[in-house]
Amino acid sequence: MIDIERTVIDGKVAEAPEVTLAVSARYGHFTAMQVRQGRVRGLGLHLDRLDRATEELFGRPLDRGLVIDSIRSALGLDSEPEAVPDASVRVYVCEVAQLHVLVTATAPVEIATTPQSLRSVRYQRFLPHIKHTGGFPQGYLGRRVEAEGFDEALLTTDDGVISEGSITNLGCFDGNRVIWPDAPMLHGITMQLMEAGLTRAGVPYESRVLRVADLRDFPVVFLTNSRGVVPVGRVDDMTLKVDETAAGRLIGYFEGMPWDDIHLQ
Repeated sequence: MIDIERTVIDGKVAEAPEVTLAVSARYGHFTAMQVRQGRVRGLGLHLDRLDRATEELFGRPLDRGLVIDSIRSALGLDSEPEAVPDASVRVYVCEVAQLHVLVTATAPVEIATTPQSLRSVRYQRFLPHIKHTGGFPQGYLGRRVEAEGFDEALLTTDDGVISEGSITNLGCFDGNRVIWPDAPMLHGITMQLMEAGLTRAGVPYESRVLRVADLRDFPVVFLTNSRGVVPVGRVDDMTLKVDETAAGRLIGYFEGMPWDDIHLQ
């Protein structure tokens, strides 16, 4: 596997990749994607997300062409000898005197192949509909639950209503329809791609108030994030059912979505 660590600011390769650490802690927002063979699923959805958040946080439009140019530069797609067709890519938008687009490319990451375990924690993100860079609480919670032997934190309200994972969306499949939590959360790109795949397959989906105890009733509980879709096998001390056939159907709805070449949408 190619060792990748590239950072691009406003379309130009940065001299110090460590600048990523600084921008991650600043006021701004980002999107994350997995690139394979120079393509990404839901490129237009990523650009729309960046557009909306830039307008809301900074009150001005985003240069979508600059975003595409920066991604291509980070991947080396315009200079074949250095091209990196497969990578994990993050696009940050921040403001230091003016708007800047920062893109990082690191080694590609695949989704887990085994059912995941979740630890429920009481926490709700500020402005949950925006994928903002104020991620310290999520990072802390993720590390804490990992130290306890879990794969991911499941965020709930004070009265136990599920919203989302620390870096994931959670869904449930009853064999006929998908149920998403009815709570403030990020409408993730993979979640949106899953919804498009469900619609294409004629499978309905809806939102409903969910608590941890409700999860035991479903044949499949699953997570989505930029890496893909994976079933959940345990929440706290509760073992969940994992219907492998139903889980395979769900994953197929996502994986059947097309890949987009990285060019201006």
